[in-house]
Parts: sequence; structure tokens; C-alpha cells
Amino acid sequence: MSDEPTAAVRYKDIVGLARKAADDLRTWELARAEELTAMIAAAEERVSAAAERERAVTERANRWWRMAGDNVSRLSWLEPGADPEPVSTARGEWLDRYTEEIRTAYQELNQAILRLSWRAR
Repeated sequence: MSDEPTAAVRYKDIVGLARKAADDLRTWELARAEELTAMIAAAEERVSAAAERERAVTERANRWWRMAGDNVSRLSWLEPGADPEPVSTARGEWLDRYTEEIRTAYQELNQAILRLSWRAR
């Protein structure tokens, strides 16, 4: 007889390798599903945090707008414009810069109105 494995032995080897490959694939798929589930949960948390920051900044900007409107109402010749609207092109990573610009603009407006009110007396 020759040292060649019989067809039945080769078949068993092939089936064993196929079974091992299927098990390895199943293990990888389960691990990947857990990884993706964790990534989705983390992304949902980031979205929730971003939505909360957006709500807080919107509230703060509207509060500054109302205060600015109150200050402008002291001047009979100036009418406040429309309420501020969110800008869809704004970049989230610049949020602190945007809020600082709003705060600075409000303070400058407030100081200008105070100077105008003093001169009007």
C-alpha cells in the first residue's frame, strides 16, 4: 500500500478543517458583534452629551439675547432683530469659541448701551 491517505481520511480532514473554520468565524463574529455593540453604545453616549451641550448653549444664547433685547429697549431709536437661529455649518469642536464670542459681543453691546445712556442724560 502507498503512504497516500485514503479518500475517506482526506474527506475527514477537510470536514474537520471546515468545522474549525466555521467555529473560528463564529467566534470572530461574536467578538466583533460585542465590539460593535460597545462602539454603538459609546457613540449614543456622545450623541446624548452633544445634544445636552447644544441644549445648554442654545438656552444660554437665548438668555443673552433676551438680556441684550432688554438693554436695547432702553434706546428708542434701535429695534432688536430676529431671535438667533442655529447655524448648521457650525463646528462642534469650536463650541467654546462660539460661546465666548457671544459673551464678548453681549458685554460690548451692554457697555455701548451704558455709554449711550450716560450721554443721553
